[in-house]
Amino acid sequence: MTKHIKKSEKVKVMKSIDCRKCKTQSDCCRFGAWIDLEEAKKIISAGIKGDFFHLEADKVFPSGFKVGTSIEDQPCVFLESDGLCRIHKFDYSLKPVTCIEFPYEDNDLSSFADVLCTPYKAKLKEKRKKEK
Repeated sequence: MTKHIKKSEKVKVMKSIDCRKCKTQSDCCRFGAWIDLEEAKKIISAGIKGDFFHLEADKVFPSGFKVGTSIEDQPCVFLESDGLCRIHKFDYSLKPVTCIEFPYEDNDLSSFADVLCTPYKAKLKEKRKKEK
């Protein structure tokens, strides 16, 4: 039986990727994110414009449910035309844990990091140059 570690119980990891140095700041939002249902409720209660999709049961999330911030492979509905997050602009404390922790997922580097994380892609490129 696999033990599920809820997102709220995670041990903080030492991040080697500094998102503040990211020049694009929105590549990671190109496909939306799964967030906890309770986080979605707080965002809605704050009056932040946006929709949530695909409610699913998931024991990894503190409420036991997750919702998506996009439909299929569309960008996050909270991504504004200036490339910044509407939630982040409104109140950073409402920004979902999944978004704050990316490119990490369950204390490991996300399998999407090499596609969606510009600083990580730059590190990979630099590493490959050194290997040549």
